[in-house]
Amino acid sequence: MGFPHATSCIAVAIAACSPIPSHVMEGHADGRIAVEFPGALRDHMLRNMRDHLDTLQRIEDALARGSYDEAARLSETRLGLTSLSLHGAHDVAPYMPEGMQAIGTEMHKAASRFSIEASSAGATGDPRPALRALALVMGQCVACHAAYRLKP
Repeated sequence: MGFPHATSCIAVAIAACSPIPSHVMEGHADGRIAVEFPGALRDHMLRNMRDHLDTLQRIEDALARGSYDEAARLSETRLGLTSLSLHGAHDVAPYMPEGMQAIGTEMHKAASRFSIEASSAGATGDPRPALRALALVMGQCVACHAAYRLKP
């Protein structure tokens, strides 16, 4: 039978190192791990994911305007480690496979690191380290969505 979490760990490793497979983008059966949340928590999780996307768009806009402190604040308060209680992470984590939890935790850590780099860009005038850090945040989003999906 193997280890219960071995499949999710393998999926995470593949997703983290590979581009999204073309069959995922074409809408065919995609082989992602289906994760089941109770009804209300499923809706909560979907709202969180939409909020994450909205926040990433707002961060990109702030960076484009040179508003590095605003980008840093958005990242830390909406995505970073200090946002965990805001998004009810304690409530949804028990329903996530171990690999999904690991990706989520790394995304939140990466967002906090981005916040530091964005603040530094305000002092140095060089946004490149912040942009690299933001790419790492989004890389976690891509890895999770490539490896997992919510059951309807």
